[in-house]
Amino acid sequence: MCLGIPGKIEEICETDGLPMAKVNFGGIVKETCLAYVPEAEIGNYVLVHVGFALNVIDEQEALETLDLLREIDALGEELGETPAPAE
Repeated sequence: MCLGIPGKIEEICETDGLPMAKVNFGGIVKETCLAYVPEAEIGNYVLVHVGFALNVIDEQEALETLDLLREIDALGEELGETPAPAE
């Protein structure tokens, strides 16, 4: 299963010939490759999977998805579930 997480582009630069960005995921900023979305601009929301932006998405969709992810996390905490260890 793949999970894409929405984040907001804060800064764009080039690294080793690749378009890269600093993307904010609700307070956590990660470096993300923009090679698949050359049209992306600062302030856009992108859907990111394993360090690659796959789509530019609208702000409303991004914020709704982030809210749902927070609800899932809160439900897991309420049920006393902990993340499964990585294999």
